[in-house]
Amino acid sequence: MIDPSALQALAAVRQTGSVIGAAAALDFSPSAISQQIKKLERQTGVPLLERHGRGVLLTERGNVLADYGRRMLADLEALQSSLLSEPGEPRGRLQLVAFSTACRGLIGPVLGRIAAEGTDLDLRVSSDDPRQAVARVAEGKADLGIVHNWNSVPLGVPENLELEWLCEDVADLLVRDDHALAGRVSVEPADFVDQTWVSTPHGAICNEALLKLHADLGRLPDIRLYDDDFATHIALVEQGVAVALVPRLGRPVLPERVVVVPVVRPTPARQVGVVHRRTMAESPGIRHVVGLLREAAAQTHGKPG
Repeated sequence: MIDPSALQALAAVRQTGSVIGAAAALDFSPSAISQQIKKLERQTGVPLLERHGRGVLLTERGNVLADYGRRMLADLEALQSSLLSEPGEPRGRLQLVAFSTACRGLIGPVLGRIAAEGTDLDLRVSSDDPRQAVARVAEGKADLGIVHNWNSVPLGVPENLELEWLCEDVADLLVRDDHALAGRVSVEPADFVDQTWVSTPHGAICNEALLKLHADLGRLPDIRLYDDDFATHIALVEQGVAVALVPRLGRPVLPERVVVVPVVRPTPARQVGVVHRRTMAESPGIRHVVGLLREAAAQTHGKPG
């Protein structure tokens, strides 16, 4: 009989393009993945991989087997989520990954509700960029992901994931109270492109959104400081060394000297949503946490934008 674990290894090799990539995705050693593939080749009697540069490609039979394995594993997960749980009774451990401001603005209230309910649901939370969150959920390393999609930087979501938008999160310009723009009712990108900026690191989605906000101006914002924590951005604004574009979700109470100036034409905003694998849609735990996230988002930001 074909080993489901070996099918999972073969599917991971196809998804990542290498044995090393499959090992990283499944938290196994490369030698363990190779052994699983060799076991499949012995069981089927046909070669499943062929060398291609530094990576590997699946043979025609290998692709057929990987497709079958992916469907079988998805069916097993769907069976576990729907038939092996008591309807309406969320229980067990769920791994959730979210970006930091969602941890503050959404996950905190959800954890409070779960504790107050006294349900046997163990929610474990870690922080990561939305792109990494999507990858971790798609690969089965996490059960739920809180993600965002800027109006200028779309987020790709694989077909095996289900996405529900929770709310719209607007970002504002933050300046110190003695800044030249502090008294403005609103500002446009041309008004602040030449300021000294603090931004999230290169490659982060929020950094890309800041750059694209100025794309039509023919020049880039003068970013001199990079940090992935918006709390640091606020501190630097308070110190008068930079301006920052900071979303409202999870934004702490601002220091007295930090002023919020709305941005218009365009207004920078991101859609905040939750993703999970479609095969887990019937899980009572998944449904319950998504419902709590929906309520938390409605209380803090209203309906999805």
